[in-house]
Amino acid sequence: MLAELVTEQTWSSFDELDRIALIAHTEWLMEAHGYQIPPPLEQDWLIWMLLAGRGSGKTRSAVEAVWWWCWKNPNWRYLVLAPTSNDIKHTCFEGESGLIAVIPPELIESYNKQDHQIILMNGSSIRGISGDSYERLRGPQWHGCWADELAAFNYLDEGQAWDMMNMGLRLGPSPRVIVTTTPRNKDLIVELVDREGDDVIIDRATSYANIENLSPTFSKQLERYKGTQLYNQEVLGEIIDLEEGKVVSRSMFRLWPHDREFPEFEYIVQAYDCAFTEKLYNDPTAMTTWGVFKPLDGPTSIMLIDCWEEHLTFPNLKPKVIEEFGVLYGSGTTAKRPDIILVEDKAAGISLIQELQKAYLPVRGWNPGRADKMQRLQIAASVFITGRVWLPESANKRGYVKSWAEGFLSQLCSFPDCTRDDYVDSASMAIRFLSDNGWIELNPRPYDPDEEYVDEYKPRVNPYAV
Repeated sequence: MLAELVTEQTWSSFDELDRIALIAHTEWLMEAHGYQIPPPLEQDWLIWMLLAGRGSGKTRSAVEAVWWWCWKNPNWRYLVLAPTSNDIKHTCFEGESGLIAVIPPELIESYNKQDHQIILMNGSSIRGISGDSYERLRGPQWHGCWADELAAFNYLDEGQAWDMMNMGLRLGPSPRVIVTTTPRNKDLIVELVDREGDDVIIDRATSYANIENLSPTFSKQLERYKGTQLYNQEVLGEIIDLEEGKVVSRSMFRLWPHDREFPEFEYIVQAYDCAFTEKLYNDPTAMTTWGVFKPLDGPTSIMLIDCWEEHLTFPNLKPKVIEEFGVLYGSGTTAKRPDIILVEDKAAGISLIQELQKAYLPVRGWNPGRADKMQRLQIAASVFITGRVWLPESANKRGYVKSWAEGFLSQLCSFPDCTRDDYVDSASMAIRFLSDNGWIELNPRPYDPDEEYVDEYKPRVNPYAV
């Protein structure tokens, strides 16, 4: 293999760094699967898309291609795009198969952790920018881009991450894009698949294709999901509709027109589902903010007016919650701050509740008791079924929700087949609280609320006094 790569020059004519690069690249080609090798740059294509299951080696494939192309082409400027800043850092740059782990250290001149930028010894730079910071894509220009887990981006509407990236591909004769993603049934993913054979080349693989390089227990875990839609999507790499036949569907939501001011909210609740463990990367904290209002054409309803997921644990979560509590929702003189902060009292939430109480914020602990996640969502389902939940409409894409709410909507409507369920817990917590405090009505109402959850603020009854 090495002899095939060295054609016009003899080995002795290479300098030391070129030899190191060539050896590392050759070793990768010898161990890589066929689907992990990108099409040659000399061919006519715009996007190479690796549509594959979990653990199939998507990240390693892109990393090997990016650093090699940047080494072969001095002074290249290459963009790495991922859903969040944590994904940029913990997966694309510093992960087990990330750029820092794979690029021979002799080829790296510097690595700026804060700015997510690697400078190679030949002058090429590799810069990471998160999809949720897409406004930062307006200025820079690039020779190419690697978009990791594109199907997981929250900001894919017109004029956001994908479009801003494409408008920056204006260096060199033919900028190329690498897309690595586990498939999801999103408009952009479907569009790229439809372009296969035109300007898009797609390689596909299942998780089993790379099973020998994964933990022995991983394959056993996969067997647990066989026969489910989640297995077909996350393991087999198929594009399927995880939202079909679920407890909550998209058709149940109502859209608040983008050009209409928010209504006057009578009550606002913020609900936090905190990370269960202290593993900063694996477990996100989810926040949803709900406003209660009375529409002109129906009963009291609720609107999702803010939501986010971030890999934050205590104490980093505390200033974030305090900051969110200071946000005003609504417009004009009717704008108001949240009336109550709900925090599930587990893991980081326990310490968070104590600290927020010391800061005199209106916080309440929430303990779901014996009810599991599905039961909690089913209890709240009647609010969705009766059309009393509103979402803000996107100004760029009529008939769709704002991009920041798409992750919430997708997760809720695909539960329990979603990969994460933090938004589900946050939403069911808020809705149940609003019901039990008389703001909205659940129909049918649970016969005995104490069987489903524990409200530590509810007066206890002495059974011997009855």
